[in-house]
Amino acid sequence: MIGSKKIIVVLPAYKAELTLIKTYNEIPFDTVDEVVLVDDNSPDATITVAKELGIKHVIKHDINLGYGGNQKTCYNKALELGGDIIIMLHPDYQYTPKLIHSMSYLIANEVYPVVIGSRILGKGALKGGMPIYKYVANRFLTFSQNLLMNQKLSEYHTGYRAYNRQVLECIDYNANSDDFIFDNQFLAQIFYHGFEIAEITCPTKYFDDASSINFKRSTTYGFGVLKTSLLYFLAKNKILESPLFSKSKWTGK
Repeated sequence: MIGSKKIIVVLPAYKAELTLIKTYNEIPFDTVDEVVLVDDNSPDATITVAKELGIKHVIKHDINLGYGGNQKTCYNKALELGGDIIIMLHPDYQYTPKLIHSMSYLIANEVYPVVIGSRILGKGALKGGMPIYKYVANRFLTFSQNLLMNQKLSEYHTGYRAYNRQVLECIDYNANSDDFIFDNQFLAQIFYHGFEIAEITCPTKYFDDASSINFKRSTTYGFGVLKTSLLYFLAKNKILESPLFSKSKWTGK
């Protein structure tokens, strides 16, 4: 907790048996109040490891809902538990939990409502082993998104994100995709509703046990990103309405 702000880390897990312990042990519990792990029907022992670690809030999907579907359950539970700052951390140990302090304080001190860990600021991506084709695709997609959305993020594709409660309450994320494009839709909606996003440099690790999508799914994701950005541009300029960019659940937003 920072001041009166309750901090909850959510772990959207799928086949995290081999990396969950390392991830969990680096979470700074001097600040973090609760951990929520949602297992997306993994075929391994993720649930067993989570319970052995003593994670209090463990949820298992009876069927695989997808990466976006997993996050929806994570955020819904975090809001139910009264979280003021919710941090989404992959339990595959690709991102370091040691940045949780920095991300939390930016939100708790009301500097920014959203903070993301960028692999592109500095040399974290390539140094950490990001495949060249993914790096090139990341740069192309980010350039296209910044152009269409009139923003200046270094990347839109990181899986390390922190939100204040108001952002999650404002945006109807449950109506978004259950697939990987969920992340991108959410960031676009955040900008659409006038929230600002801070970035901090984040080292990353690519290794055999870290989760990653294959080339075919990466291609599908890439086209989805471009579609989301185009819909944002059309909606923002009042050319074409989109359910993705509907009115906020708050009045006045």
